[in-house]
Amino acid sequence: MGNFRFYRRVSIFPGLSVNLSKSGPSLTVGMRGAHVTVGSKGIRKTVGIPGTGIYYTSHTGYHSGAHSAHVEQPISDSQQTTAHGIAQMIMLICVIGAVALAIAIVGSVAAPK
Repeated sequence: MGNFRFYRRVSIFPGLSVNLSKSGPSLTVGMRGAHVTVGSKGIRKTVGIPGTGIYYTSHTGYHSGAHSAHVEQPISDSQQTTAHGIAQMIMLICVIGAVALAIAIVGSVAAPK
């Protein structure tokens, strides 16, 4: 038997949206390729390369335990710190790339012909 799913995203303005689902509302801040979502289950940071399906997600906060049934050792604090550092570095690179792309687009449009 299947599951009933519901999800709706409402854009407040560019870079800010409210997500509505049966598990509760959440708020997403960011752009395509790098965003942070804050909801009832914690904070999720996601960075990726748009259009490729390649992304990295880091999650902090409450966990449901649904995926904890397997016997696996939790990662150490140093591994978690390293993973968060890598995620932040990737996010910074994405933001710098987006700013550089925006400057290049504005420069090419504003350049005299």
